[in-house]
Amino acid sequence: MIEMLQMNGRAFVDTNVFIYLYSGDEITKREIAQKAINKYECIISTQVLNEFSNTCIKKLYKKAEEVELAIDEITERCNILTLRTEDIKHALNIHKIFGYSYYDCLIIVSALNSKCDYLLTEDLANGQIIGNKLTIVNIFLKENIEKYLT
Repeated sequence: MIEMLQMNGRAFVDTNVFIYLYSGDEITKREIAQKAINKYECIISTQVLNEFSNTCIKKLYKKAEEVELAIDEITERCNILTLRTEDIKHALNIHKIFGYSYYDCLIIVSALNSKCDYLLTEDLANGQIIGNKLTIVNIFLKENIEKYLT
C-alpha cells in the first residue's frame, strides 16, 4: 500500500496518518496520507507502531495478520525510533510547558530527537514550532496540502 517516491526533509509521522492510510473510510485523507509518506523521509517510534496496531484491531477490526503486513510495509518505508528513559522525562517536561497529553508529548520528543523538520499529525496545534526547529503540521487542512505536499 505504501509507495516510495522523493523525499523532501525529515518528518515524524503521527499514528493518525497511518490509520487513514490503512482505513477504507476516508479516501481523501488516505490520498493525503500517501502523499505525505511519499514526500518526506519518514520517522516513527515504537509508540506509533503500538498505537497503530491497537487502533487497527479495536476500531478498524483488522485481523492480526493484516496488521502485521501493514507494520512490515510501514517499517520498510520509515525509520524507527525506540524510546528511552530520558525521553519519558523530556516528555513530562514538554507536557508541563505546552499542556499536551503525555502520549502526544512522547511523539513530540521523538520528533525532536530525530531532528525532524515537521511533525505530521491531525491532532496538535497546526503551525506551532517547538524547540525552534519542529513545526507541527496538520496535513489534512486545505491550506497545508499545497504548502507541504506538492
